[in-house]
Amino acid sequence: MHVKKGDKVIVIAGNDKGKVGEITSVLRERGRVIVAGANLRWKHKRPTQQKPKGERVQEECSMHHSNVQLYDPETKKGTRKRKAEAKR
Repeated sequence: MHVKKGDKVIVIAGNDKGKVGEITSVLRERGRVIVAGANLRWKHKRPTQQKPKGERVQEECSMHHSNVQLYDPETKKGTRKRKAEAKR
């Protein structure tokens, strides 16, 4: 995977295209990442004794790692990470 936790990325596809955020977690087995402030969804929680009315909570959902690129603050655009050359 070309990104890791803590990287600053820009979303290049989907409803949040153009948003910049930090990766909060990586789901390596599924090839997905969670970006802070992007791909927000509403989750409805059922009523409990502490909160008898229930509640709606907005949470960040995962997105495929191919929909993000590393963010370059100098150019304010996404960049590609170059792989290290193989040693012979």
